[in-house]
Amino acid sequence: MKQVSILITAIVFTALIISCGNNNAASKETNNSTVATFDLTAMKKLIKEKSEKFTQAHITRDTAYLNNIFTKDANVYSPNSDIITGRDAIAAVNNEWVNYGIKEFTEETTSFFGNEDYLIDEGTYYLRYGEDNIIDNGKYINIWKKENSEWKMCSSIWNTSLPITTTE
Repeated sequence: MKQVSILITAIVFTALIISCGNNNAASKETNNSTVATFDLTAMKKLIKEKSEKFTQAHITRDTAYLNNIFTKDANVYSPNSDIITGRDAIAAVNNEWVNYGIKEFTEETTSFFGNEDYLIDEGTYYLRYGEDNIIDNGKYINIWKKENSEWKMCSSIWNTSLPITTTE
């Protein structure tokens, strides 16, 4: 009888240990499914869509979109210019930029990284503008951060890689 009692105790004890282990696994599953994880692939897709709208807005002269894609305290580092700081200052120069008559503008991401606080999009651009069809190829870095739950550019820098040319 003593052996049966020890056997039953061992079985109950083993069942409790296994059951506790299973509950912890289920608890971890539940916790992982309820905790939001940062998805860099999804963010890259989102920023690509925003960048496509950004380049298209230059062609269509959609300054409302261009003005609102930047954070309130954004910095723009355009070639041969002082730093442009703040959405209002950026809005003032957006009118100048779109009035160059931009006909083509594309950006191609070459590197993308970040976290839930900042996203960095590095790449190259192609720009064709003006009556003389000036062509500018260069590189850029756009830094994105959330403002009012929306990803916006907080810093943008670009410069020419090749001599600017014209097409006939």
